[in-house]
Amino acid sequence: MSTLPLEAPLVNRGGRTTEAGVDVSVCIVNWNCREHLQGCLQSLREAALEVSLEVLVVDNGSTDGAAEMVADLFPEVVLIRNTENAGFSRANNQAAQRARGRYLFFLNNDTVVPPGTLRGLLEFARANPEAGIIGPRLRDEHGRLQVSCRRCPTLSALLHRITWLRWLGLFRPAYRHYRGRDALDTGAPRAAEILMGAALFVPRAVFRSCGGWDEGYTFGGEDIDLCERVGRRYRVVHHPGLEVVHFGRVSSRQHIGFAYSHTLVGVARFLRNRGCSRFGLAFYKCALTLDVPSRWLGHAARYVWRRLRNQPLRAAKSRLLLEALGHFLKHGLIALWRV
Repeated sequence: MSTLPLEAPLVNRGGRTTEAGVDVSVCIVNWNCREHLQGCLQSLREAALEVSLEVLVVDNGSTDGAAEMVADLFPEVVLIRNTENAGFSRANNQAAQRARGRYLFFLNNDTVVPPGTLRGLLEFARANPEAGIIGPRLRDEHGRLQVSCRRCPTLSALLHRITWLRWLGLFRPAYRHYRGRDALDTGAPRAAEILMGAALFVPRAVFRSCGGWDEGYTFGGEDIDLCERVGRRYRVVHHPGLEVVHFGRVSSRQHIGFAYSHTLVGVARFLRNRGCSRFGLAFYKCALTLDVPSRWLGHAARYVWRRLRNQPLRAAKSRLLLEALGHFLKHGLIALWRV
């Protein structure tokens, strides 16, 4: 792994450049998402007119020229180059170690920050020092609401997602409770259990006191883990009055097998870390191991049927799911059982 030499990052404030007085450090992890990363950085360049900030990008060995684009078009950005994919948690910790702001804003590369959002997050954090993590509302590029917060997953809720257990109706109340979305459409900030990791605003002191991102997670589950740990000591707040545009899993869709497999493993790791019984965790692993092959066969049949009926878009969706499930069967099962 290699990084750029350590130097004082440039900070934009009101169009000027300074080396001090950083309020917010925006930390972005990138992996082969050049186009969306450029849009994200452009929106942050405009946000720098409102807030004293620095931007740090950790590139996880991209091969699409993303790191070169950042260096050429955004020289004010602190660019950290990894020679390989170090994972989401580890890369975020790299950025946090270099950050100098009083607040850290962990931001996905496939987002756009509208005017006023970063200033609003900063003002809310200053006025509410008991808040350990603040998450804005997420919308897609068409203006449709996305899930921005959720309850903490439990073993019962996750078991309901196993095909045959869902058919039997087992654990349905636990799953409905987990998926509950009460009060998400109001503009008032409210307590939440888990915030989506696309945009997390955290005081740096809180982040450090809670241990940062758990690097045992490669991709998936790490945002649940961070929110749960911070929530033991501080408030976790969803602020729907402030919004971020999130294109939604652009990078993970490009690497669907990697993302899907590591997400399943990450969720199992979270259950273990949260104190799930050995029997319960083993039952979940067994159910998942048996469920994935049957789901693969089901999507294979749908793929063939949709091709025969000349439904290319629906067939492409089935093919994407086949790729995800197949990757897990080939590469994820061993990692799952090692958790």
